[in-house]
Amino acid sequence: MSSLRSRVLSISRWVSLTIAGSMLFIDLAVILYGVFMRYLAGGAPIWTDELARYLIIGSVLLAAGAVWVEGGHMRVALIERLLPPALCRLLNVYQWLLTLGLAIAGTVISYKYALSVSMFTSSGLGISRTIPMMSLPVGFALLSWHALWYGPAPLRTLVEDTA
Repeated sequence: MSSLRSRVLSISRWVSLTIAGSMLFIDLAVILYGVFMRYLAGGAPIWTDELARYLIIGSVLLAAGAVWVEGGHMRVALIERLLPPALCRLLNVYQWLLTLGLAIAGTVISYKYALSVSMFTSSGLGISRTIPMMSLPVGFALLSWHALWYGPAPLRTLVEDTA
């Protein structure tokens, strides 16, 4: 992998995972606040459940591209092990094009959807539904970005040590 490509992926991966991790930490705090208020103080505000749901969806989508690049997602690489090198290279190009195509399509479709729900407000937070729904196109765009910079190289696999 070229130096520029690896630096861009490294920085982009760090930023994505840092923001996603921060959102996950905030989500944990919101859930704990909701549990404390519900069971110890007598009643939780309605917004805690809704905010926790939006935060978990946003954190997963923001981390998806970085996880894809480092091979941390769930996949079965059996076919890649059985194919000859030339066909394996063709399979890698196919996987890359499929991932890139689906991620770009997901970006466009979810962006249109997020804009279409702008007239509705969320019940608990009282904000336009477009605001939390924008995590979908941003997440898909980041997946597209990471896949584009990664290129049609073989995907990394996580191997367990059996010792």
